[in-house]
Amino acid sequence: MTMTRRNFTSALLAAAGAAAFKPSLASAEIKLGEPVRFNSDSLVAWAEAAARQPYQRAMVRDPELIGRIDYDNYQQIRYRPSAAIWADRSAPFPIELFHVGKYFQEPARVFILNDGMAKEVLYAPELFSYGKAEFARTLPPDLGFAGFRVMYGPGEPDWLAFLGASYFRSSGETRQYGLSTRGLAIDTAMPWPEEFPRFTNFWLEPNREPEGVVIHAMLDSPSVTGAYRITATRGKGVITDVEATLFARKDVARLGIAPLTSMYWYGKTNRRQAIDWRPEIHDSDGLALWTGGGERIWRPINNPFGVQTSTYLDNNPRGFGLLQRERRFDQYEDDGVFYDKRPSVWIEPVGEWGEGGVQLVEIPTTDETNDNIVAYWLPKKQLVAGGSHTMKYRVHWRLDEPYPASIGRVFSTRSGVGGIPGNPAREGYTKYVIDFAGGDMGRLENTDGVEMILTSPRGGIDKKSAYRVVGTERWRAMFDFLPADREPVDLRLFLQKDGAALTETWLYQHVSG
Repeated sequence: MTMTRRNFTSALLAAAGAAAFKPSLASAEIKLGEPVRFNSDSLVAWAEAAARQPYQRAMVRDPELIGRIDYDNYQQIRYRPSAAIWADRSAPFPIELFHVGKYFQEPARVFILNDGMAKEVLYAPELFSYGKAEFARTLPPDLGFAGFRVMYGPGEPDWLAFLGASYFRSSGETRQYGLSTRGLAIDTAMPWPEEFPRFTNFWLEPNREPEGVVIHAMLDSPSVTGAYRITATRGKGVITDVEATLFARKDVARLGIAPLTSMYWYGKTNRRQAIDWRPEIHDSDGLALWTGGGERIWRPINNPFGVQTSTYLDNNPRGFGLLQRERRFDQYEDDGVFYDKRPSVWIEPVGEWGEGGVQLVEIPTTDETNDNIVAYWLPKKQLVAGGSHTMKYRVHWRLDEPYPASIGRVFSTRSGVGGIPGNPAREGYTKYVIDFAGGDMGRLENTDGVEMILTSPRGGIDKKSAYRVVGTERWRAMFDFLPADREPVDLRLFLQKDGAALTETWLYQHVSG
C-alpha cells in the first residue's frame, strides 16, 4: 500500500492503541545475526554508492496476509517486553520493535551496534503476542520489522518511535504524542504524487551521557539516498540531533529539509468549519519563525478550502516550528486524546543553511484523522542528479519553543463578521481580533503611545484599533478587512512604541470562503 498521511495517521493510532494493552508476560529473547563491522563513514559510502544504482523497492513478503493486519488487528499484536533490546538495562532505555501491517508493509532491518560491530535482530513470531490476530504468526520467518520505539523502562510507555517511511516522533514533556517529523520530504504538494523516502536500515547504540540512544539510518527512495545519524536524548522534553548526507539519483523539484507533519481541523479562526462538539481540534495551531534577521513571526494555521502553499523566504534562519500555543484544557474539553498536552516541535539549524525559505503546506480536512499540515525548509539551491547535500539540525520536542522572545507574543487570533456589535454586519468584510501578551505589554497603558502597524498587499482595511484589554495584561489589535478578490492575501501586523517593536509579527493568510 502506498504511504499517505491518512493511512499513516490511522496506523499510528493503532500502534498507540496496542501500547495501551497490558503486555503479555510470556518470555522471549531476541536472536542476533553474525557481527559485521560498521561506522558512520561506511554508511555514507553505502548511501553514495546506492545513489548510482537504480532504485529497488523492498520486497513485501506475503502482501495479502499482511494486508489483513488492519487497524483492529494491529492493536492485537504486541511486542514481548522480555525480548526488548537492552531489556537487561545494559543501556539507559529498552527498545521494542514494531510488527509490519497493512499500513507498514515494507520491512526495515534493525541492528544492534556495539564497539563498531553490528548484529542484526532477526525476526521471529515468538517475539510478539497476537491475540485475535493469530493468523499473522504464519508470516515468513525473514519478515523484518516495521520500526521500533524507545521505552522509558520496563512496563512503561515509549518516548520515541520510528514507524513508517522516514517518520519519527516523540512524546516530549507530557508523555503525549502529537505531530511527527520525517527524515526528508520530496515533492510535497506538487502536481504529481509526493514521494515518501523510507528508512530501510537502522543501527542502534546507547548514548549514556546524556542518556538516550543513537540511531544510524539508511534512507532510500526513487530520487534520493541518505546516511543519517540521529542522537535522541531526554531532559526538559526530548532533543533529537540530526546529521544527514543526501545523494540524488535524479533531479528533485522540491526538497523538504527537517519536515514537520501535523493536524489542524479547526480553532478560534474557523469555528464555522466545526461539526464536532469540542471547541477546538488540532495538534498545532501555528507556525513560528525566527528569521536570520532576528524577526519573530507567528503564522496561525488554516484549514483551507483548497491546498495552499506559502513560502517565507529567509537566509540562514535561526529556527522554525509547528507549535501548540493554546494550552488551556477548556479550549478543547477532550480528556481522551488531550490536545492541550500535544508537544510543540522546534527546528534549530546547526551551521549556516544559506538562502531558501520555510514552506508551509495546508491541506483541507474534514476530520482529525488526517495529517494535513506540513512545514519544512526549502533550500534555494536545487538538488540535482549526481549531487549531494549535507544538513545538521536539532529538533526540540517541548511544550513551547526553546528560545522564547522577550517581546509580546500572539495569545489568540479570532475572526468574524465585520462591523460593530449591535449594528448590521458589513457585507464582504471580515473582522480580525488579535490578542498579544508577554514582554512589556502588561506594563503599558492606552495613553503610552502604542501603535498598530498593519499592512496588506491589496484589499481594504479600516476600523483599526489597538488597546489594553480591560482587567488583563493583554493587548488587543482589531480591524476590518475587505478583500479585493478571491485570491489568498497575507496580512501583516505588529505593535510598536517609539518605532521599536513590542510584539512578534502576526502574519495571517486571508482566504475568501
